[in-house]
Amino acid sequence: MQTINAFDAPEMKNPHKVSARKLLDFKHALVIMLDIKPHETLFPHITPVDVFFYILDGEGEVKIGEEVEQVKKDDIVFSPAKMVHLLRNHHDEANFRVLVVKTPKPTSETKLL
Repeated sequence: MQTINAFDAPEMKNPHKVSARKLLDFKHALVIMLDIKPHETLFPHITPVDVFFYILDGEGEVKIGEEVEQVKKDDIVFSPAKMVHLLRNHHDEANFRVLVVKTPKPTSETKLL
């Protein structure tokens, strides 16, 4: 059994310049926790695999293609492979914490737009 505390995982550098911690990285999936601070945005990008976002804490905006949804804690959002998507925190004080699950594990890079 492998047990980790999400906040003990080291932060990883990313082009979005948001707090991102790789929690699990195995053959069939990649799991990352994002902690998006007030007024930060995950820029529009295309992921080569299916992704789902589980909102751990806070509220924010998710845009997939042309659809935009305001989401909150315990919401789950599915983003199909190769669709432009972004996440945004419009709030002044609260962080927007999101668990990102990419499956299968990507074998090519995410394309930042």
